[in-house]
Order: sequence, then C-alpha cells, then structure tokens
Amino acid sequence: MSEKTQFDLIWGKIRERLEKLVTYITYETYVMSLEPVDIVNKKLVLRAASEMGASVIMRNADKMKKAIAQADVGLIDFVVFVEGSSAFPLEEIPDAFEEIRVEPDKRFTFDSFVVGVSNKFVYAAAKSVAEAPGENFNPLYIYGGTGLGKTHLLQAIANEIAEKRPSLKVLYTTSEKYLNEYVDSMYARKGEGREADARFRSRYRNVDVLLIDDIQFWAGKHGVQEAFFHTFNELFSQNKQIVITSDCPAKDLTTLEERLRTRFEGGLIADIQPPDDETKIAILKKKALEKGYVLPEEVLAFLVKNSDNNVRTLEGRLNTVIFASKLHEEPVSLQLAATALQEAINTEPEEVTPDAIIRATCTHFGITQQALLGKNKKQELVRARQICAYLMCDMLSIPLVNVGQEMNGLHYSTVIYARDKIKSLLPVNDKIAKDVSDIRSVVLKQ
Repeated sequence: MSEKTQFDLIWGKIRERLEKLVTYITYETYVMSLEPVDIVNKKLVLRAASEMGASVIMRNADKMKKAIAQADVGLIDFVVFVEGSSAFPLEEIPDAFEEIRVEPDKRFTFDSFVVGVSNKFVYAAAKSVAEAPGENFNPLYIYGGTGLGKTHLLQAIANEIAEKRPSLKVLYTTSEKYLNEYVDSMYARKGEGREADARFRSRYRNVDVLLIDDIQFWAGKHGVQEAFFHTFNELFSQNKQIVITSDCPAKDLTTLEERLRTRFEGGLIADIQPPDDETKIAILKKKALEKGYVLPEEVLAFLVKNSDNNVRTLEGRLNTVIFASKLHEEPVSLQLAATALQEAINTEPEEVTPDAIIRATCTHFGITQQALLGKNKKQELVRARQICAYLMCDMLSIPLVNVGQEMNGLHYSTVIYARDKIKSLLPVNDKIAKDVSDIRSVVLKQ
C-alpha cells in the first residue's frame, strides 16, 4: 500500500467522525477539499485549496482534534497549509526541538510489570510515587543492572499519572535527550536560538513530574549537571515529583558533582535486584501470553536454566524459540527449544555496523551511497535517509550525535525527527514497515 493510500485511509477515518461534528456546508465545501499529504510528529498534514478554506478549518480546530482522537489512528493533531500562501505556509518542523518528545511506551504499565522478591520494594516505591506525586519519596532514585526493569517502571509511573491525574504535566525523557537539548540551547546563537536557553529552562521547570532515565551518562559533563542542579532545586522547592534511574547507587556516581549526589540520596533510593528463577519463569509466561503462546513448564525451566540476569536476553531466548515454532510449523517443545537455541548459538552473524546499515539501505532502494548521504530533497531519497537513520538508532548502541556523523553530518535533532517519523509511520504504513523489515533482515543476514 502506497503512502498516498495510507494517508487517504487515515484521513477517511478521521473525516467520518468529523462529518458528525461540523455543519453540512462546512463539510462538503471545505473538509472534502482537504488533501492529506504527510504525517509529521503524529500530526496529519493537510493541503487546503484556498486560504478561506484553511481559515474555516482552523476555526473548527477543536472539532478536528476531537475527530482525530475519536478515529484512534495514532495521531494527536493536524497541520493545514495552502500552496504558496504566506498566511498558511508549510513550515519545517524537524529542527524545532520543542516538537521532539520522548513518549512513554503505553505497554509499560504496573500491570504488565512482573513482581517478584527481587523487585517488590522498588515496585511498591514507584507505585506510591504514581499515586501521590510530590508527596511520597521525592526524589525517587531507582538503580540496577541493564535489563532489569528500570525503564519499565519509570514509564509505568508516567503512564499511570497521565491516566489517573491528567491535569498534571508529566515529562518523561532520557539523559541523552536532556543533554542534547542542553547543548543545543547553549550553542544556538541566531534567530530563535537566542531564546533557546530560556525555552530549555521553561520546558523542564514548568512540570509537575519529571522523569529522567539513565542519569549515569552525565558523568564528567559538568555543564549539563549544573543545568540539572538548578532544575532539580526549582522543582523540589515546589514539591514537584522527580524520578531518576541509573545503573549504580548514587554514592557510586563519583564523577557527578557531590551536591547532585547528596540531593539524590536525600530521597528514596531503591534498587532492582536480579530476578530469581521463579520470577524469570513468571516473566517468560507473561511475555509468551502476550505473543499468543502457552509454553510447557519444562520449556520455561529450560529457557531459564543457564540464562543471565538480563530480562531482555531472556526475552530474546523466548523469541528465538517462538520463531522456530513458526518457521517449522511445530508446537513448542523441549526438543524444539533446545535445537533452536543451539542453532542460534552456532550462527555467528557479522557485527552490525553503520556501514552495513548504509549499504543495505542503498541496495534495497537501488541508490548510491552518495545519494543517500547527500542533501538532495527528493521525497524518495529523504524517506530512504530517514529509514537508514531509524535503523541506526534502533540497531546500534551509539549516541544520536554519532548517528548524525555516520549520516554525513546530520544534526542530532534531524536524526531524532527521522527516527520518530519512521516509528510513527510503522503501524500505519505497510510499505515502510516492509522496507524496514527487509533492510533489517539483510543487515542481520536472516
């Protein structure tokens, strides 16, 4: 299905709801003449035939947004423009960092978190904070090893508050994004950039709940620590809730300034311990059920045996077995699981590198590397460029700045935009989903 068809399909669902909200004349004269042309930052971009038509649509903006929400197509807003119009221009959104947000994953809730002996304390602390932000345990500092559920709990807090107390302003972000925005605000010197520092401060200080993931990445970066120190004080003085995650206790963050460490230690510090075998099995059962599978107890015990403490690795073993079951069209058994895992161990894929992703993208789209990494704004090249950037972000554990460098100097905000753009299109655009899947398979040689 082409992008054009996908946009029309989405717009059609919205239009059905909108028809019941506006007058017959407005609908037939102005709504029906709108043309969907793109999706940007979860906003549907619509082309109007005239400035009068665009004006009428904007006067009905609340009804448009209501129709978008009712259609449940994964969008949050709309943009309307008129070709060649100065009153309704199509402005570039990618580089406006206010538009680039890290949205909590709706799948990460307290209900979907598997509670065991190793994590029941931190679970209870996170739940308490979500129920009474700013009143209990402020700040809450969660730490633990990779893949134990820190990010899950952080996003569960954000999702719980958003659902139960929608009047509160909740901001979830990562330490990397906070750092990138800080750098952007410091070095922007022209046009709107003169106000970047003020906008940066306002964005993080005018919230009721601030959640930041992986604080340890600020080690040795004194400028961003200074900025967060003042943000922390401002929020704390107003009883605004702060939640932070890290891979180690606050006292071990020796490269962070002492005044930050002491503030972290002044709240509640909760650690997530590695799960025991019973919890691992419970996690596998839940993950398998989410995928529509019920695994025999002996298979669950086998997957847990000799596994490390990283829940993501454990889920990877489960995915390997489920894939083998689908591939061979056999029910999951102990023999199937053993064979699948042994084959996975014996298969030694080449290391995924930026060059490998770039080559695979070029081959898939039939373009040269020079064209992919160049500045040509042809739609097909821009889309290939965005998919390449998305795959680098998704498949490589490298900073966004490094992704930009690999992509011939793309600004990190453009990388974020490309990543989020493709991510938003994957559920609604079959062609892009297939492009991403095919390129990924070539890179992994599956």
